[in-house]
Amino acid sequence: MQVEDIRVFIPSLDYENSIGFYQQLGFDCEFASDDLTLCKNGECYFFIQRFYNQQLAENLMLQICVEDIEQAYSLAQNAEHKTKLSEIQTESWGQVFYLWGPVGELLHITQLNHL
Repeated sequence: MQVEDIRVFIPSLDYENSIGFYQQLGFDCEFASDDLTLCKNGECYFFIQRFYNQQLAENLMLQICVEDIEQAYSLAQNAEHKTKLSEIQTESWGQVFYLWGPVGELLHITQLNHL
């Protein structure tokens, strides 16, 4: 099997708030069906689904790798419907901050060191 892409489905409690949250982070979101919206940034895609399960939402984690952690942090600070935001941390492999989305999904916003 040769994998070409993997796309996650993010649950939403308030579908429109979740779409708005990811748009504020810089994703272009477009209608895919009555219950799915496709969000895109560069060559990266995921779906927001009109479905909610608390256990799934609160255990979902995504790593989002960015070129500019400061720019991403500024967007995250201003994003509505976030539930929590950490400070930027420096690690041996790069920098990261943690952003909890509208349903408790945890985003690891990461700028990796380039060797």
